Amino acid sequence: MRGVMTHSAVIMTFMLLTEMASPPGAKEMARLRERARAGRRGAFVALVASISLLTTVQLIADRATTREQVLPQALLSLGVFAVAVPALALTQVVWGVRARMVRRREQELYAFVRSGRARPLTRLAVAAGWTVTLLLGWTVPRFFREAAWYTFADALAWTVEVLSVVSVAAGVLFLLWLARDVAMAVARALRSGGSPGDPWDPGLGTRARKGAVLWTGAVVAVVALLGARAHLWEPATGIVYLLLAAALVCGVVTDE
Repeated sequence: MRGVMTHSAVIMTFMLLTEMASPPGAKEMARLRERARAGRRGAFVALVASISLLTTVQLIADRATTREQVLPQALLSLGVFAVAVPALALTQVVWGVRARMVRRREQELYAFVRSGRARPLTRLAVAAGWTVTLLLGWTVPRFFREAAWYTFADALAWTVEVLSVVSVAAGVLFLLWLARDVAMAVARALRSGGSPGDPWDPGLGTRARKGAVLWTGAVVAVVALLGARAHLWEPATGIVYLLLAAALVCGVVTDE
């Protein structure tokens, strides 16, 4: 009996000694990182949906043969653009706030910021998405002219001119901000000694690889739609709808 108790005590002692306690704040960091990843997914889903929907509607409008057929597509294009701009802004603000919370907490816990190493490239991708969305939106007045809504088209054209000036100014500020961000990232990398790591961080894993494949599919579908919008190829209307469905499905599936 004493031997059994001694054996049990040895096992319990070994389990207690080998059990590694989580680092301070590790569970909190895991939650913050997951929220930041969810914000990032939401921002990219909004971007993919906005560009693919707007491109598809305008492709169908281009193929209309009468004014009566153009008008519903023109109204739909304007509606999609009016919803897309605030949706993109909102989702990207949420993503940015959550990402800053992660970096701030990493700095407090580890005196090192591990997150955001690909931030300059990500911001360039987001800026490219904004540029494409705005360029598609600037073409909306043309569809109202084709629908013989000339007064409304002129008013939209004036609004587009004002917004284009604001967009150019925002683009210049963005480039200055990006240059400063890159310089700061390089300076941190040069003076940093490395991160102690976080064993509770789930890492990439198979789910991330699955997400990468789906995001690639969404990007390919969006690029194909943009190529058709630029008249680089002329897919059938059915293929246009299939590409739209592929972009939306791939984006929604990755937003788990």
